[in-house]
Amino acid sequence: MTAEPMEIERALMLGVDQVVGRYRYGVATHRWWWSDETFQIHGFEPGEVVPTTTLVLAHKHPDDRARVSQVLANAVVTGEPFSSVHRITDAQGRERTLTVVGEGRRDSRTKQVRELTGYFVDVTPAVKARAGAVANASIRASAATRAQIEQAKGIIAFVLGIDPEAAFERLRSTSNVTNVAVREVARRVVDMIATQQRSAADVIAVLEPPLL
Repeated sequence: MTAEPMEIERALMLGVDQVVGRYRYGVATHRWWWSDETFQIHGFEPGEVVPTTTLVLAHKHPDDRARVSQVLANAVVTGEPFSSVHRITDAQGRERTLTVVGEGRRDSRTKQVRELTGYFVDVTPAVKARAGAVANASIRASAATRAQIEQAKGIIAFVLGIDPEAAFERLRSTSNVTNVAVREVARRVVDMIATQQRSAADVIAVLEPPLL
């Protein structure tokens, strides 16, 4: 399997909703050819615009444009297989994430790179799905942390006979002095009560910096 199909395979492994478009770029003529899918990826109807290098780069995300331009420049010189993952803003103003792969084809007589050919793969759905999964995991972890802190506040408030806000201040104070995260201090309080029969003195001890 050549380098280009391998990159396509990796891109498609991200999911089943990718749109794959083909392209060709003539090095000497500076002319681009796009398949219908490539127009679609860039937010155009097939044949709606004439693809040019200026147009291609204009749609790249500002933070990615210089890097993509350098990848193309290197490919024109070396003709070696290349790939890039970057963002674009399509003609409708939507941000998309693309995997672009390709390689150079050389003139049989001059041996110079005469064109670049390859694929644009719109991996936006997969990127969004992954981002959503990460966000959901973060939300779940945050919720679990908050729940544990609330438990610890309740335990401290009961043991010390103070209100929940004062209990939280005890947690935060211990965290600041010992440089131990509030969630970790809370976990120790909750774990102590959950796993063993302990006295009020034991809970207080957890909140004392020298014993953490």
